Amino acid sequence: MGDTQLPCVICRGAEGDVELQRIEVWRDRYWRLTTSLSAEVPGFSYLEPKRHIPHITDLDGEEARTLGVVLAHVTRTLKDETGADLVYIYVFGGGVSHLHLHLAPHRPGDALNEQMVKGEVVAQQLDNGATYYTSKDFPPLPPEQLRAVAQSIQGRLAGFSSS
Repeated sequence: MGDTQLPCVICRGAEGDVELQRIEVWRDRYWRLTTSLSAEVPGFSYLEPKRHIPHITDLDGEEARTLGVVLAHVTRTLKDETGADLVYIYVFGGGVSHLHLHLAPHRPGDALNEQMVKGEVVAQQLDNGATYYTSKDFPPLPPEQLRAVAQSIQGRLAGFSSS
């Protein structure tokens, strides 16, 4: 980090932060948290490994081992310090090829929403109190196709344990 010759803007640390209009607010041996100085909501932050890890699918080592604890602590802090009701977590991976989690404190009436699909969103209130969101432009895929993928994932994870 700190090497201005690195192509990755996130790996450039404070120099990259200037370009990305954010400021570092916390770091430890494996992670750093920066907060945006140009955002639609207060406290919009980015959690990223200090080591260059391109995408979440490449996460390994101590970063993988510590992610849950770090994520829980920093999102709780963001929630408390901003007075948010909750903190949305987004991981896109298509823009900057360095893993970074977007942490977005959310309060009713702010600039954020629950929309995760393109097109006109239809909200259906379920009996259990949850809201089911679909898109008029991109309707849900056939249940058989979704079930087949779910079963494939289940088979692949059958022997995995986090302990």
